Amino acid sequence: MSSKTPTTFYLIACSFLLFQAVLGADPLFHFCSSSSGNFTHSSPYEANLNKLTSFLYLKTPPSGFGLGSIGQYPDQAYGLALCRGDVSASNCKSCVADASSEIRKLCPLNKGAVIWYDNCLFKYFDEDFFGKIDTQNTFYMWNLNKVNNSVEFNQKTEEFLTQLTDEAYQTTKLYATGESELNKSTKLYGLVQCTRDLSSSDCKKCLDDAIGQLPSCCDGKQGGRVVSGSCNFRYEIYPFVNA
Repeated sequence: MSSKTPTTFYLIACSFLLFQAVLGADPLFHFCSSSSGNFTHSSPYEANLNKLTSFLYLKTPPSGFGLGSIGQYPDQAYGLALCRGDVSASNCKSCVADASSEIRKLCPLNKGAVIWYDNCLFKYFDEDFFGKIDTQNTFYMWNLNKVNNSVEFNQKTEEFLTQLTDEAYQTTKLYATGESELNKSTKLYGLVQCTRDLSSSDCKKCLDDAIGQLPSCCDGKQGGRVVSGSCNFRYEIYPFVNA
């Protein structure tokens, strides 16, 4: 995977999409890997992938993260699931169930695939990707509304997300949230998170690289996200993290 040319997808997050995502009705985005090839029905790889899916469904909810591999080369399946750090175990379980089911419908015979929901990420491949920063599978979302002073806002947003990154990569959950006062009437709310197969230093690198894409993603936007297969950030001018 790391040797392939990165492919980046761009999405506009309109209010309808955000509404659907909050309800958990639709995924934010998905990616079916063409480079990994396909498997056939009733093949050893499909059997291993089915076992892996069941394993991650049980493994992920208690801690919010699950990682595992099933089988032997060349039919070994590797996968992980990550729930957002503020999501309850029951909502995490529901999201992983939805994600693992939906991705098999969207990418029925692909050996590799990734799907993102607002509350979770589900990812599997036929090669070992654990501990490697995934920048191939990346997409952007942003609020359609713009701020008045984009230069100042962009600077404060970058500083704020960098501060959250410095907190997140030093925690076991590789996750941090916070808020920052922009002015007397407006606050900035943020979240950063990495998949827990990454080292602390790679988590920081992944998030730093994502924050570096702010000008391309969210220049002067009231809210935005850069989401990859290894890390993501989100910021808004309204609270969105569960208490």
